[in-house]
Amino acid sequence: VVRLTADAPRAAFEGVWRTVDVVVQGPTPQPYKPGATLAIFHGKHYSRVEVHAEGSRPELSDPAAASADELRAVWGPFIGEAGTFELSGNRVTMQATVAKNPAAMANGATSAYTYQRNGDTLTLTQVRTHLGPSPVPVTIKLVRVE
Repeated sequence: VVRLTADAPRAAFEGVWRTVDVVVQGPTPQPYKPGATLAIFHGKHYSRVEVHAEGSRPELSDPAAASADELRAVWGPFIGEAGTFELSGNRVTMQATVAKNPAAMANGATSAYTYQRNGDTLTLTQVRTHLGPSPVPVTIKLVRVE
């Protein structure tokens, strides 16, 4: 377990991370292993891109001619955002500056997670989305890439 000191409160997050497990909690937990993810935390800023699907997404041969269903299949599982984060106790709060979902960029819209760091593993449990308290928390397990 990494112990944070008063002079290094961001030490638990600094670096580059890859998501290895995601579990959507609830009466029947739904686990999945995303194939493509990258999260970078540095200073007060973060950037993350993820594909929320276990399999590969289809390729678009001509995006200008793609149907709505084809576009949803490609872009639906893709998450991308960057912004700032703050730490308080065992909680991280993120404010997106730029995001695929414009609602995540609204003034005052934040996402919050409790976190635990154990060596090169960081576990986040969502407690708030940009819409409000998480009705069904999501637990995300990341491993440090660098």
